[in-house]
Amino acid sequence: MAKTSARSKYTEDWVPVRGINSGVIILNNQDKVTGVKIAPRNIFILDYESQQSVLMNLRNMYNQIDFEFWLVVADRPVDISVYMSQLHLLYNQETSPAIRKLIAEDINKGNSFINNNVVDTEYYILFKEKDPEKIQKKVRMLINALASAGLQAQQTSNEDLRVVLDNFLNGGVKTDFGTVVVQSE
Repeated sequence: MAKTSARSKYTEDWVPVRGINSGVIILNNQDKVTGVKIAPRNIFILDYESQQSVLMNLRNMYNQIDFEFWLVVADRPVDISVYMSQLHLLYNQETSPAIRKLIAEDINKGNSFINNNVVDTEYYILFKEKDPEKIQKKVRMLINALASAGLQAQQTSNEDLRVVLDNFLNGGVKTDFGTVVVQSE
């Protein structure tokens, strides 16, 4: 790395990411990082035998993986602005005082979510690979193995990977611009 880029204050100058395309992070050395996003599931509401079955199948899945991988947990801000707009419209159109009161309670609860920065927690298994055929084979294997454990998964999307990068580089703050900068407090 050149001395000028080592002293750069811009993250994009030292992070080896060339771009994100088709659910894959493309690194400067042409390696590709991708994986699966796992739909959250609370197994602790299941009966004991079902819990043990999920855990055993997950253990088997991890034992099948013969490549380097990363388990990543990322928080994604919850955007309920469309829902809140719909509630406000509904409130303004409603004439019944009882229904208006129920809608107002929902609006207050929504404002509480917004004011307390509520987030969705997302789970990923990521890996690095150069060969596109091997990428697809690994993704299919992970999706099938997770399905055996009763979990739903899909290949990461571009937006998923941006969330993961934003979590690591910006403390979860979403950026809509090219250069990532440090915010002073």
